[in-house]
Amino acid sequence: MAHLVTRVLVVEDHEPFRRFICSVLQGRPTLQVIGDVSDGLEAVEKAAKLQPDLILLDVGLPGLNGIEAARRIRRVAPGSKILFVSLESSFAVAQTALDLGAQGYVLKSKAGTDLLTAVEAVLRGDLFVSSGLSDRAFPPQAPDPLCIRDIPASRTSSKSVRHHPVRFYADDETFLSDFTGFIACALNAHSAVIVVTTEPHRTSLFERLRGDGVNIAAAVDQKRYIALDVADPLSPVTINDCDPIGFAQGARNLIADAARAATEANLPLGAG
Repeated sequence: MAHLVTRVLVVEDHEPFRRFICSVLQGRPTLQVIGDVSDGLEAVEKAAKLQPDLILLDVGLPGLNGIEAARRIRRVAPGSKILFVSLESSFAVAQTALDLGAQGYVLKSKAGTDLLTAVEAVLRGDLFVSSGLSDRAFPPQAPDPLCIRDIPASRTSSKSVRHHPVRFYADDETFLSDFTGFIACALNAHSAVIVVTTEPHRTSLFERLRGDGVNIAAAVDQKRYIALDVADPLSPVTINDCDPIGFAQGARNLIADAARAATEANLPLGAG
């Protein structure tokens, strides 16, 4: 009996990893890679044109981040199943992906063992999430770090527990790629974003956002993009020996000042 062939679109900007994914998929006679692209905008265009059965989608993409690409793909190719394959290990990011209608989320670090299992699960109609994410219990109210939503007043009392993801980056390229997606998604959701960085990072983020088609100049004029230099307010507590209490107080004061600026514009707030 002949087996039906599943038509797959692969969206991954890192060429060696894209080749790896395609090679793994092509090892299965029932899987056919009908296209592979490296940026989010092209992913939306290809999805609309090809109407694939399955789309493997990265989060950190140039042009248009994977989260926003998935939103658009849901509109132009509603019959396509989406499986995220990403370096991003934040539970909240994975939850956002699944909330958009994706059927699975595979960590790139586990792709060697999880990829085909995830593809099979998604094609059966099951949900698949890589271990390390699936076994973590986060409160359902935890704010989404990619798309910031309004937080009801009842959840901002002094007794409520707030959860803030902390991420560490091994290189500037990974940091810039991740935070470009974070900022673009927050601005697309009409939130205000506070960016507290060094001057070189601030310049790089601004240039990348503009290159990705984000009207960052308008966001600055509307006080939806608030860029602050981390060196000025925190330098007194980070020179020589670091004073943890002083550093924490300096950071709190910095964020509070920026939050007041966003509050004047009556906007939900995201911080990066």
